[in-house]
Amino acid sequence: MIVRVFKSGSKKLKNFTPSARRFARDEEGGVFTIFVLTGFLIIICLTGMGADIMHFERDRANLQATLDRAVLAAADLDQELPPKDVVMAYVEKSGIKGKLTKDPVVTPGFGSRRVTAEAEVVVKTAFMYLAGIPELKASVTSTAEESVGAIEISLVLDMSGSMGDPSAEAGKKKIQVLREAAVEFVNTMYEKENPEKISISIIPYATQVNAGENILGKMTNVTSEHNYSHCVNFSGTDFSKHALSPTATLERTAHFDRYRSRYRSGQWEENKYPTCATRPGSEITPVTNDIATLHAQIEALTAQGNTSIDIGMKWAAALVDPEFRPVISALANQKKDPDSEAEDAPTVVPKEFANRPKEYTSDVQKVIIVMTDGYNTSQYKLDSDLRSGLSDVWYNADYSHGDGTTGEFSVLMTESPRTYYWTRQQKYYQPHPFGEHEDGDAVRLTYPELFARVSLSWNARYNYYWQSNYDYYWYSSAYNSVSRTSKNTRTSSICTAIKNQGVLVYGIAFEAPDAGLTTIEDCATKPSMVYEVNSTGKLGDENLTLEEAFRSIASSIKRLRLTQ
Repeated sequence: MIVRVFKSGSKKLKNFTPSARRFARDEEGGVFTIFVLTGFLIIICLTGMGADIMHFERDRANLQATLDRAVLAAADLDQELPPKDVVMAYVEKSGIKGKLTKDPVVTPGFGSRRVTAEAEVVVKTAFMYLAGIPELKASVTSTAEESVGAIEISLVLDMSGSMGDPSAEAGKKKIQVLREAAVEFVNTMYEKENPEKISISIIPYATQVNAGENILGKMTNVTSEHNYSHCVNFSGTDFSKHALSPTATLERTAHFDRYRSRYRSGQWEENKYPTCATRPGSEITPVTNDIATLHAQIEALTAQGNTSIDIGMKWAAALVDPEFRPVISALANQKKDPDSEAEDAPTVVPKEFANRPKEYTSDVQKVIIVMTDGYNTSQYKLDSDLRSGLSDVWYNADYSHGDGTTGEFSVLMTESPRTYYWTRQQKYYQPHPFGEHEDGDAVRLTYPELFARVSLSWNARYNYYWQSNYDYYWYSSAYNSVSRTSKNTRTSSICTAIKNQGVLVYGIAFEAPDAGLTTIEDCATKPSMVYEVNSTGKLGDENLTLEEAFRSIASSIKRLRLTQ
């Protein structure tokens, strides 16, 4: 066989025999086939490994997404189920591959909930198995937290006359039971908590709500017929609005008492039970965390007057609504003691609450607790003609009757000639007010001055006894009233308006009749937030004490809707 060598740089075979040429062709084909097969196997392996990784990543991503949704749902302060159960249910019912590696960790805080969960997924391999990797495992972790940064509470407390009745708790009046329960509520709310997160306002109510001079003094359009007391009359449409603007035009409630005036120790006693209460404990305590102040307010509560749940709720709504912030901010810069020169002197509202009420956002929870032992009753308003201006009554404060008593009224009887009735002496048609030519001075009273001294009933019966139909003109027609039906409608309207803003409303019917319970049930956020207190008992029993009701509400607020 003759073989010729290649020329330098040449790849061409020359002078091969046919057998040699066949051998060369077979050799080339075998090498190519092996190359192709090897490449094909490599591609198959890589594709298979890619498929293994893709399946693994799919299952890992699904598990992560499911776990993320689970902890978000569990951390939601609105959901009702135990957070651990929520996470476990999400994972179990999702149908995904993977499982929790340990129980979810739930970290509750004041106004917050943090949930952390860990899970893993194991994916069997089909191709990587050939390379000694039988499975792929991934561990995933997810954490979610929801928090509320502040709590604002309006505590609406009934101080009407029926609160002076005996309670089912032996030996105690209802007002005493309320004092004890409300004091404990305050203590519980601040126990082991940051007091700068919690503000409480107390709104005592009876026939009216005494807003107090501090509050009304910061509202720019309240009428100024007098300064004896500090209530305002709301119109029916006011109760459809959750807000109370500091610039709203409001009519000051006339300072008058329908029934009583007393004469003690030689002096006329100012009306003891005016429609707008002025007695200790009757004034609103706005936005504070001063436990001593809250205790003092509660301990001073006394029972007298009718029941106006609607007005109590109207002021309670105002004190958690951000539109009222200018008033609260001003009070945070007003010293409790105006004569104090200390820069760090206590202010009416603590300085740290100057920005309250906060906006309606997720970082604040606003709560109203309204309690009553009765139901809405009539609210009285003095006739508009008697609200201001000069009356036809003069008063001589200095005159002594010789029996240790002083004071004499004179009432204009006729204009021409001008004659007067001297009330205590019961002398008719006198030519001048008593004191014009007698000891002391006769001072003509304005209507607010007159009704700050005597009730409508006393004024009619004694000052105008000489006038026919005196009882009708000076008593029955001297005032009008808002009916119970209207007040129930107003209560429902303000409760609905404030609940629509996300404010939680708890209701307590304290040994109240069915009508009162119905009003409270309508006002509360939901049935589980209504507490019917009948007598001594335990939570969950047929009977429930007022203290237990307040304790349960405090616990619920501190959990911040976890059981809602």
